[in-house]
Amino acid sequence: MGMNRVKQRIKTSSLGIAAATLISAGTANAAPNMQVLGYTTQPIGHYHFCKQLPQECKRIGKNVAPHVLTRESWKHIVNVNNSVNTRIAPLTDMDIWGELEVWSYPETVGDCEDYVLLKRHNLIKAGIHPGNLLVTVVKQRNGDGHAVLTVRTDRGDFILDNLEGAVNEWRDTPYTYLKRQSSDHAGRWVTIEDSRKRLASK
Repeated sequence: MGMNRVKQRIKTSSLGIAAATLISAGTANAAPNMQVLGYTTQPIGHYHFCKQLPQECKRIGKNVAPHVLTRESWKHIVNVNNSVNTRIAPLTDMDIWGELEVWSYPETVGDCEDYVLLKRHNLIKAGIHPGNLLVTVVKQRNGDGHAVLTVRTDRGDFILDNLEGAVNEWRDTPYTYLKRQSSDHAGRWVTIEDSRKRLASK
């Protein structure tokens, strides 16, 4: 995924008004989750990552319920997103490894999927079920590929992105959604049916 030279826009780490409204409102006001179709191909970088760390790509369990979003868990999500975005400097896989697609846990520098893997790891440690933390492949408006982390919740799907400091509801992002990890199996991928009625204007 080659777009990490774009300067990160880190915003204030806070409980935004929109998210606070979602958390305090009833389930009738919950945003719609992404619709997914059947299994699709696994990204080559993730395939090799799974070969090296098979424990990260195992079966998760059938019919995992979306994470119940609370103010406390929202703070964890926002803090992890901002912490990783601030601590890791963006650098392409070619610059780091001399190869196009290498997925790994970053220490000081990383490509977009490395940010995602570290955020996912940290949020699992914070108690969010791995079936609700899904590596997701999207297409930017310029046609470049990109990776973000989708957090499935009972208030909709939220996106953690190294190019955007704020945690946004998926429909409010400027991407076309292609595929993501299955919520049942971390080593399998499903196609996303991206039929949003409203898109980000930025």
